[in-house]
Amino acid sequence: MSLEAAVAQAIARRAAEIPDRPIVVGLCGAQGSGKSTLAAALCERLERAVTLSLDDLYLTRRDREALARDVHPLLRTRGVPGTHDIPLGLAVLDAIRAGEAVALPRFDKARDDRAPAEEWPVAPADTRVVLFEGWCVGAKPEAEAALESPVNRLEASEDASGRWRSFANAALAGPYQALFGHIDMLVLLAAPGWDVVATWRMQQEQALRQSGASGPGVMDDAQVLRFISHYERLTRHILEEMPGRADLVLRLDDRRRPIPILMISDR
Repeated sequence: MSLEAAVAQAIARRAAEIPDRPIVVGLCGAQGSGKSTLAAALCERLERAVTLSLDDLYLTRRDREALARDVHPLLRTRGVPGTHDIPLGLAVLDAIRAGEAVALPRFDKARDDRAPAEEWPVAPADTRVVLFEGWCVGAKPEAEAALESPVNRLEASEDASGRWRSFANAALAGPYQALFGHIDMLVLLAAPGWDVVATWRMQQEQALRQSGASGPGVMDDAQVLRFISHYERLTRHILEEMPGRADLVLRLDDRRRPIPILMISDR
């Protein structure tokens, strides 16, 4: 049985346990781990399934510029908790749970801004499964003491006071938990460690450049390395903390191949 088939089977079992409403499956994985690819494959295998990415809930460039001005300059860069439109995500998931047709937000990474609403696809009223994927979907906040020491050069030089990482952690502890509270089943694609994530993310960006995309959101390798530094702290925390509570843990090797260990919790 293929990986996609095994995961789809597990999701189908979970859906059968909640027959009276659509279910939300959280797919968490570091940048470049293949979560979007897995979500697309699952969407084809499962009946009445749609995909929603946490990336598609990013705040607009204008809103992030305001955060950068009013809170911390690093919030200009999309990614960490605090840079997503949580009310929008809640509205979408609530509408799907209520059996309503609803437009699914889309974000244009090349433009680094939200795509026009007329380009958003629509989740039909009879949606049965929402595949909600993202790099920190389902994440829990860190302990306050963990925020004291920087984890990389970016934090040491541009967030010496810790204000940026404290803001992101507080957002994760607050509004994000309401959003993640909609998740009925949590699946983790576990990278072997932080070191491989940079390689994976650069491969993603190279593919974007080769596609002919252009705009302020398209980065060269040096920009990618700085960009992923924004994600390092929480990615490390997720890889340490989430495997103990996720419903499914898919451990990957450095080439994104699943290691043949499938952990399914008894929850």
